[in-house]
Amino acid sequence: MTVMTYAPSGTADTRISAPNRAAQRMWAVVLAACAGQFLVVLDVSVVNTALPSMRVDLGLSAIGLQWVVNAYSIAFAGFMLLGGRAGDLFGRKRMFLVGLGLFTAASLAGGLAEEGRQLLAARAGQGLGAAVLAPSTLTLLTSAVPEGPARARAIATWTAVGAGGGAAGGLVGGLLTDAFSWRWTLLINVPVGALVIALGAWWLTESRAAGGDTSHAEGRGGRRRLDLPGAVLVTAGLTTLAYGIVQTEKDGWTDPATLVPLIAGLALLGAFVAVEARANTPLMPLKLFRMRSVSAANAAMFSCGAAMFCMWFFMTLYAQNVLHYSPLAAGLALMPSSLAVILGSKLAPRLMPVLGARNVAVLGVLVSAAGFGWQSTMDAHGSYLTTIMLPGIVMMAGAGFAGTPLAALATSGAAPGDAGLVSGLINTSRVMGGALGLAVLSTVAAARTGGATDPEALTAGYALAFRTGTGILVGGVVLMLLWLPRDRGGRA
Repeated sequence: MTVMTYAPSGTADTRISAPNRAAQRMWAVVLAACAGQFLVVLDVSVVNTALPSMRVDLGLSAIGLQWVVNAYSIAFAGFMLLGGRAGDLFGRKRMFLVGLGLFTAASLAGGLAEEGRQLLAARAGQGLGAAVLAPSTLTLLTSAVPEGPARARAIATWTAVGAGGGAAGGLVGGLLTDAFSWRWTLLINVPVGALVIALGAWWLTESRAAGGDTSHAEGRGGRRRLDLPGAVLVTAGLTTLAYGIVQTEKDGWTDPATLVPLIAGLALLGAFVAVEARANTPLMPLKLFRMRSVSAANAAMFSCGAAMFCMWFFMTLYAQNVLHYSPLAAGLALMPSSLAVILGSKLAPRLMPVLGARNVAVLGVLVSAAGFGWQSTMDAHGSYLTTIMLPGIVMMAGAGFAGTPLAALATSGAAPGDAGLVSGLINTSRVMGGALGLAVLSTVAAARTGGATDPEALTAGYALAFRTGTGILVGGVVLMLLWLPRDRGGRA
């Protein structure tokens, strides 16, 4: 007869299971972080296909319709550095839950809006919540996963989920609008957000900058302090600059309505740098930019975002305005590109230990540039296979391939106490690069089209935008080769 015994707490059986519990908790953190990132990026584009329905239902003007998108983007870009530093000082889990709670509540308010101004206020609230949430997603992930191959895989998953959220926005928006109503493009965030909040409160453990890592953010007695002048200047500067960038679509680059906020935003950012150089407790220690891994990766992310962010915009316009796809069909047509982003993101960490993060990033941008060049050959009577699916796959596989090593490089060189800040910085670089790139390439396309609306003229404008994007990406490759640090071991 077999005698069964039970090991008391603290014996070998418990010790054997501890690594499994630790691994489960680690990947639960990754899941929560990726879910938050997906919601944040999804809402950049999910409302696009619902805009006509919003206009009819709420009586929005053409300008008001534009601000449904811009209110989110400006608040998102403007508050992200502040959100990242708040996570370092007051706790990453806390700010993750606060940001997600604000984002979810604003989504509910937007879905129930009865007037245009209510919807715009809700979209700004979503952007503010996203700015607090987004830096914490990457910081929680890098804090929970040890540096090495496991972290590279986790960052790859985070990158893929974020890119997939942006890619899925048009499809998800089209499905929800056609099946239910435009309101569900916002209301869908409520049950998902509530679930992630519950899981995050249960699974996540609090982390913040350790005492020795926050000497630049502590006042007398070791109390955590927020650099209020720096916070006001950088938030006002980024918000004003983002406002000026989005104004270019309506007013052009030379109109005072564009030039004044652009100049004011740059002046405010210049004042921010001057204040930070003299502050005892700076919001952003300028020494961070002396680290090549941080400064070069952010510059590379800015240039890549300037081109790659525009792919979905112009491809959707081409599919609908030239090839006459419905919004839902256009979203479905880009699904292979969405899958390519995920594939590229998951393949990158496998090659980083062999080739090094820098070389993988360069290879990814070169692949994406080849796809942009291919896409620039499109014509008004192109087939789905050769003018949407295949070049889209190449463009987005390269984007996924480059995003993982750049995010890893940008977050690896900083001290743990600055993890939230550098996470906010890399997200800010991507968003601001995308906003500026979309403004520039939209101007390029409009100038080539010359106001014409026939398929041939529109195609010529879109093609020139993709050729310009190719040049931006090639310039990004040169920048990375000259500036990004070498790392043959892949320790990004």
